[in-house]
Amino acid sequence: MTNWCDRCGEALTEGSHETCAAARLLEPPRYCAQCRRRMKVQVLPVGWAAICVEHGEIRG
Repeated sequence: MTNWCDRCGEALTEGSHETCAAARLLEPPRYCAQCRRRMKVQVLPVGWAAICVEHGEIRG
């Protein structure tokens, strides 16, 4: 379940997240969309990896 914007960390129900969606096409997520924790992000030559201490790793 996604409650939070994975770029700015704010609630998806508050405000417009159009700029966040546009930016996410080019950059990795910064916040966990499930718990709003700031994630550890590593940008790699072949993509990126983001790790939430509660929900694990996602790659892109």
